[in-house]
Amino acid sequence: MVQYVYAFGDGGRDMADLLGGKGANLAEMTRLGLPVPPGFTVTTEACRAYLATGAEPDGLAEEIDAHRAALERRAGRRLGQADDPLLLSVRSGARFSMPGMMETILDIGLTDDSVRGLAKASGSERFAWDSYRRLLQMYGSTVMGVDTALFEGALARLKDSRGVPDDLHLDAADLARLVETYKGVIRAETGRDFPQDPAEQLRRSVHAVFASWNGDRARLYRRRERIPDDLGTAVTVQRMVFGNLGPDSGSGVAFTRDPATGRRGPYGDYLPNAQGEDVVAGIRNTVPLTDLERLDPVSYARLRAHLRTLETHYRDLCDVEFTIEHGTLWMLQTRVGKRTAEAAFTLAVELADEGLITPDEALARVSGDGLARLMFPRFDASAVGEALAHGIPASPGAAVGAVVFDSAEAVRRAGAGEKVVLVRQETTPDDLPGMVAAEAVLTSRGGKTSHAAVVARGMGKVCVCGAERLDVDVRERRFTAGGVTVHEGTVVSVDGSEGAVYAGALPLVDSAVMRYFRTGERSGGLVDAVARALRQADHTRRLEVRANADTPEDAERARRFGAEGIGLCRTEHMFLGDRRHLVEAMILARTDADRARALDALLPLQRRDFVGILRAMDGLPVTIRLLDPPLHEFLPDRTELAVRVAAAEAHGTPPSAHDAELLAAVNRMHEENPMLGLRGVRLGLVAPGLVAMQVRAIAEAVVRRTEAGGDPRAEIMVPLIDTVEELRLVRAEVEQVLAEVSEASGVAVRCPVGTMIELPRAALTAGRIAEQAEFFSFGTNDLTQTTWGFSRDDVEAAFFSAYLDKGIFTVSPFETIDPEGVGRLVRIAVAEGRAARPGLKIGVCGEHGGDPESVRFFHTAGLDYVSCSPFRVPVARLEAGRAALSGTDTSDSR
Repeated sequence: MVQYVYAFGDGGRDMADLLGGKGANLAEMTRLGLPVPPGFTVTTEACRAYLATGAEPDGLAEEIDAHRAALERRAGRRLGQADDPLLLSVRSGARFSMPGMMETILDIGLTDDSVRGLAKASGSERFAWDSYRRLLQMYGSTVMGVDTALFEGALARLKDSRGVPDDLHLDAADLARLVETYKGVIRAETGRDFPQDPAEQLRRSVHAVFASWNGDRARLYRRRERIPDDLGTAVTVQRMVFGNLGPDSGSGVAFTRDPATGRRGPYGDYLPNAQGEDVVAGIRNTVPLTDLERLDPVSYARLRAHLRTLETHYRDLCDVEFTIEHGTLWMLQTRVGKRTAEAAFTLAVELADEGLITPDEALARVSGDGLARLMFPRFDASAVGEALAHGIPASPGAAVGAVVFDSAEAVRRAGAGEKVVLVRQETTPDDLPGMVAAEAVLTSRGGKTSHAAVVARGMGKVCVCGAERLDVDVRERRFTAGGVTVHEGTVVSVDGSEGAVYAGALPLVDSAVMRYFRTGERSGGLVDAVARALRQADHTRRLEVRANADTPEDAERARRFGAEGIGLCRTEHMFLGDRRHLVEAMILARTDADRARALDALLPLQRRDFVGILRAMDGLPVTIRLLDPPLHEFLPDRTELAVRVAAAEAHGTPPSAHDAELLAAVNRMHEENPMLGLRGVRLGLVAPGLVAMQVRAIAEAVVRRTEAGGDPRAEIMVPLIDTVEELRLVRAEVEQVLAEVSEASGVAVRCPVGTMIELPRAALTAGRIAEQAEFFSFGTNDLTQTTWGFSRDDVEAAFFSAYLDKGIFTVSPFETIDPEGVGRLVRIAVAEGRAARPGLKIGVCGEHGGDPESVRFFHTAGLDYVSCSPFRVPVARLEAGRAALSGTDTSDSR
């Protein structure tokens, strides 16, 4: 038969899947000889069976009865005994910590008869009635479904009528009356009386904790934390101990070290004459844990000793709940404690220095997500008030600036030295100058992988997207939120880590970690811990980490951040701004000669960019992608242009010849779905001279850097390949231009030619494509769109939130790689590409290359490198190191 119930002494920390985190750790403390009130754990397997059928599995009731009887024999009292009752607690305990998400019921076993026995045995009528009213509230809300606000309202009315500030000032008679009120609430709301059978209380409490696994807040928490829905929760049943028996009793929460900073020494809160739920709920002000040394020095010394035992045994920061009952210390729970990113890095290094963990284990204890949080400034928490609006925290950090509503105004104000926040309904590529100029980007639409989010993260800008409460009126230069109107020029504060926007300028706390990456300045403490973690990651990792960079400035920054080259240089970004008119001239050219003149004008500008980038990355590979987006993106907006032409005609004035010609070109090049239209390699094959111009600019830049004594290592990447024939034709043109430049300069120019794998057909025919490609780089943004059939900018606003709510996604596939679909295509392409060309260099250049979970996937898939925005390079380095740790748990359980 299946065993569904385990006594604490029969389990251990290695049984967390079955006993849940709480049950496994209670068992471990019992085995260590710590003072744990005895009890037993009902397994997650029992919970899953109950949830699947709506009834407890066969044999469970008998097992619970047997373990309850063993507890009764050990205590010398029976559950609910009239003259001296044994009382029990029932608590949830899932495999992964879900604080406050599921239910707890305390004081099970109290009835109208046993409450008087408890009063006599404890010598305190007040304590007995206080315990009974707690049971009625917990049981009534959790098991019987009564709105807890009804109980809280009754308590508030009683305190008001008695003129007292809190429940400590209510006497036994007051609490006895409150018990009758609570019983009346239960009867009125459910049509049933509170059960007077202690065995029924226990049975139904266990069922209620099972059911709380599927409660709304638990499901929401699991989605946010990516905890599987099918794990179920264990239930711990434990003899009650009481901290509310007088001044020599109390309850507290303790950490072996400060969970905010990682500093040594016990840290926590204590509440005299209180139960544990009082501490957690914050209904009364606690005192610092160190005050316990004055209040009860013996218990404090014992607690410190137990904390040392636990930290040494678990080799980690431990979080402990304890109760002191008439001077006797009881340990009620322990777990590996949650901690801030700062504490995680500091603690990992300190534990390694103390010899408790190895350097590899220290690396496993930190995470790329935590490092990202440390790289951005933050607001002083003490100054944060009520937010104007909340949205999606798309790019972390904090920024303050004056609100502006278009790119030109952002550039103008920033140029005058003003810090600005660009506010848009959503951003487009035309907003790029304004995004560069702004301190933060705030949109009322879009998600974590919208244009605004991706670009802002790439530039290290703060970004909050999808703040639906914002009503953005660009024409009137204002937005409204919750009845508050904010005009252009008004200062706001944007928190990209929390997804909030506030009125006024909140004080900022600078990031010492970012200062270290930018300047190399070491300030000790946290910065040294981060530096050591990255040094260990660099020593451990197999994956190279490159950067996506399009300018010499970005390339220099990426190198300072530890990039080992550039995995994606997007040449289209070199055609924006004051160069756009040259692209327009190329598009509008009526003759080959006109087109050649436009290309000749673009060539020296691109060459200059490439020279600067190759200088910044001297000796490291620089993968340059030929023009990828459709040409119409470099033309004016179709609607605006048509309105301009129509307005001129309506006023009887002929539109300018240039506007008319542009409109004709825009209409001619208009595509219903440009992402699947004339772009990438297709554009290079049908637009004469475009490929040759770009390749010549690259080759001549290589020549100039070589002649200057540099070591340029340019690589040419052809985008959007569908078939090997496309690559064969483009490669022939590339090699011809390289040969021409080599002959003319006398410098041998050797640039490997490879391709982006960003279409499913390319992945499925990778073996053929590898015949012509010297390297692959996965463009996972487009590969995700074409695999899923999603237009990212459209579907995020349309239904992604609903898909996340329904559990269809646990995370956006544009944020973290989809291993089953897109990931399978990646694995196929890696295997077939290397079968055709052994040693084929393979990387990824989509933004997935900087996502921690995706980096771990790319490691297991056998890629050679990942590439991401410069600001995410340290994150990718750290996660690449963690991915290489063989047999070390790198899950972020904190």
